[in-house]
Amino acid sequence: MLLTPYRETLALPKIPSLLVVATLARIPIAAAAVVLTLHVVTDLGRGYGAAGLVGAAATIGGSVGAPVMGRLIDRRGLRPVLVLTTVAEVIYWLVAQSLPYWALLPVAVLGGFLALPAFSVARQSIAALTPESHRLPAFALDSITTEMSFMAGPALGVLIATSAGPRVAMLALAGGIFLSGLGLWLLNPPTRAAHEKPVSSGERVPRRSWLSARFVAILAVTMAATLVLSGTDVAVVAVLRESGEVHWTGAVLSLWAFFSLLGGFAYGTIRRGLPALALFTPMALLTIPVGLGGDHWWLLAVLLIPAGALCAPTITASSDAISRMIPAAARGEAMGLHNSALTVGVALGGPLAGLAIDTKGAAWGFVAVGAVGVLVALLVLPAELRRRRSLAQPPAADVPLPAGAPLPADVPLPAGAPLPAGAPLPAAVPLPAGAPLAAEGPHAAEGKSAHAGEPSRP
Repeated sequence: MLLTPYRETLALPKIPSLLVVATLARIPIAAAAVVLTLHVVTDLGRGYGAAGLVGAAATIGGSVGAPVMGRLIDRRGLRPVLVLTTVAEVIYWLVAQSLPYWALLPVAVLGGFLALPAFSVARQSIAALTPESHRLPAFALDSITTEMSFMAGPALGVLIATSAGPRVAMLALAGGIFLSGLGLWLLNPPTRAAHEKPVSSGERVPRRSWLSARFVAILAVTMAATLVLSGTDVAVVAVLRESGEVHWTGAVLSLWAFFSLLGGFAYGTIRRGLPALALFTPMALLTIPVGLGGDHWWLLAVLLIPAGALCAPTITASSDAISRMIPAAARGEAMGLHNSALTVGVALGGPLAGLAIDTKGAAWGFVAVGAVGVLVALLVLPAELRRRRSLAQPPAADVPLPAGAPLPADVPLPAGAPLPAGAPLPAAVPLPAGAPLAAEGPHAAEGKSAHAGEPSRP
């Protein structure tokens, strides 16, 4: 019974193929950062600080480009954007490996801006392909496969870069991106559900109608979550190096990722999800004391279990919430902003942890990123409480509507509520049991007599 939500989700059309193609497409993207770092340090003879600047340049470009590409998908469709980004990123990796350092910085910004949107496209397509009842396990599977991509991508990138050289690894990335873009183009997963207006309809949704305080709060939680994750990466390395157990780093980080996979899997089996804030707050709190286990690698791994198990559920909950609250015509841009929040958090977490480690000590890296996460949670809490209060208020349908007033769509009427005279009733609004109709129009009696003798249709 535990696997029932996943079996039902994987039985939906196109979901298995989407997850497979998206997982493979993300592997070269996940390898990009470590390959670029090794290229700057090894081939260009620069330090890790210079490599970090190139990575930051690509991150800035990607953070700005993700919502722009999402908006283009909303306006023009998926395939034109896949062609644009695939061609642009293949050219970027072919050219970048031969550029001097001063030229690589601005080109990295452009390469990040035109990066293949494999992450946001997968989430947008999941929202289009799954009913709301199966969206939570679908996004859980997406988080699990993303973890798998990030476990395989950097390891593969390091293997190629150390055996054949970073420049060869960059050329391999160009080939991998080409295959990724081609796979997504051939699959062409839908970005709108069957009951939603297609891209060709030209529907436009004003940004002010969905760029709400709650949406911004979810983005803040998403950014803080990846900030804690990337900062924890750095802190784990520092703590184990300080204790003389740096050779256990790979094992501890692998166990941490495994805890996240288990947590994401368990979260996808529940029927009703939790707010992202409810998952992220304990994750940030439980990250703060992890450094206490720095003297023994196995104790550090054990202390990482609670926070690690909440990683994938937090990202899943944020994706699920955005998919439910954003109209289809703006879903690409919204998922692009969500991807930008993920990217910005990753970019900020490492330097923040590093600053705390350099000034206070290795264990303080966990304290710094966990404390910032708790601070973000406290800042977001009022918006979540306002939402809870609004949901707890009595429905507005208890107030009588004036004659002829249209009823709001998707709002069920309470039992016994009278309908105003002449009010058009949307098809999506269910009539409660025993709801009396308001005064009938002048032709009501005629309608009754005209159909009184008709037999009921099967």
